[in-house]
Amino acid sequence: MDLSASLSILKSLALITVSAPCTHAGAQSVTFDFKNNCPYTVWPGTLTADRGPSLSSTGFTLATGASSSLSVPVNWSGRLWARTQCSTDASGKFVCATADCASGVVECNGAGAIPPASLAEFTLKGDGGKDFYDISLVDGFNIPISVTPQGGSTGCPSTSCAANVNAVCDPSLAVKGADGTVIACKSACLAFNQPQYCCTGDYNSPEKCKPNQYSMTFKQQCPQAYSYAYDDKSSTFTCPSGGNYLITFCP
Repeated sequence: MDLSASLSILKSLALITVSAPCTHAGAQSVTFDFKNNCPYTVWPGTLTADRGPSLSSTGFTLATGASSSLSVPVNWSGRLWARTQCSTDASGKFVCATADCASGVVECNGAGAIPPASLAEFTLKGDGGKDFYDISLVDGFNIPISVTPQGGSTGCPSTSCAANVNAVCDPSLAVKGADGTVIACKSACLAFNQPQYCCTGDYNSPEKCKPNQYSMTFKQQCPQAYSYAYDDKSSTFTCPSGGNYLITFCP
């Protein structure tokens, strides 16, 4: 599921600030709350779909145990993720070991995550006025992540990839840090670039592109998350009348 496919119904947004939570009904914005439960600092990034205007904060620092909030219009659509092991190098360039957006600064400024990256994807007020959201490992995995609706109507389920997929990553997919530990896990598409893994060419349909041994490992660890491009039935969640959303890293 590449960006154009996974975010095909996403719309543009402009960031505005509110001081209190709100629901979609009569509201101009939705609040995304971020919480870092990881035992290390992360650097969340945001990307707006369909070439819409970027958020006023497209990247920021979130220390262990810290929280932060962004407010977006009710029809926002895009993806969120967290970078890890980031620092400024000798030349003054900001770089991250996983999910870097390669902007050279903390703000991603319209650039997406370089896979592997665990993604939270949103389409607010999409088809039928519903919110659509998912956790995607189609671009691989770097850290656990969850999405929890808050204050909306009933029937708005949470979705999560709480497992540490890096701990069971196949050696052929593993990305290792400077100390030799696995810090991210590639998708089979990224690792091998074969049509049967990428769901391209002759495999560009749900009938032809099926789960594989690598995507099945992702699915076993995170049953609610997208494990490959056509993993829609068990991985896309909807909220009939959404409120706000909590995005938790290492839930």
